[in-house]
Amino acid sequence: MADLFKTSLAFSKGDSVVVIGLGRFGCAVAQSLVRLGHEVMGIDRDAQQVQLWADRLTHTVQADSTNVNTLRQLGVADFRHAIVGIGSDLSASLMTVMALTELQIKDIWLKAVTPEHGQIAERIGAHHVVHPEAEMGERIAHLITGRIVDYIEFGEGFAVATIHAPVPTHNRPLGDCGVLNAFGVMVVGVKRAGENFQHALPETVVMPGDLLIVSGPASKVEEFAGRATS
Repeated sequence: MADLFKTSLAFSKGDSVVVIGLGRFGCAVAQSLVRLGHEVMGIDRDAQQVQLWADRLTHTVQADSTNVNTLRQLGVADFRHAIVGIGSDLSASLMTVMALTELQIKDIWLKAVTPEHGQIAERIGAHHVVHPEAEMGERIAHLITGRIVDYIEFGEGFAVATIHAPVPTHNRPLGDCGVLNAFGVMVVGVKRAGENFQHALPETVVMPGDLLIVSGPASKVEEFAGRATS
């Protein structure tokens, strides 16, 4: 779930980020951000969680994130990005967003447990709302048939997927296949067994067993993936 969230984060390298709520989701995102070179302050009410992650994050603090004065004293107002990963207490999650809004944090992300939770969070100041459980469920639904190896859907029905090379592309240069005109998707990468992905060029010949990275409208990507067995 955290991977889906991470792919959406458009932080500059070295940005400082405060992660509030050190549960499974918050910790996974925080740790990923540290690996990407960001300074991360982790905040949680649970002293045990704070202690557990003290050596893995830049800073960890036991505190009540719903109290704006507490956050101000911790210097949270100096952070450009804040991630609210509280999932067990919706009231605390929303009150934390309100406190961050009062501190005028420029970029507030929230993990939503329900659609209603996300809608309320946006109304009171969250700039980005993610639904990791729902997104992961949708992703698995696309993968379960075996035709799609990996799948990420973005807003407005646009998707990027790794698929098994469909039959109409076999043993032909991509430039001769007319994939974009015929199927409405674009092939951006090709991978052969034992080799790394390479950029797809018009002269790239696709072989049976190759993997393709394709992008386009979600429905078109699914339809194109279905040609792998036809």
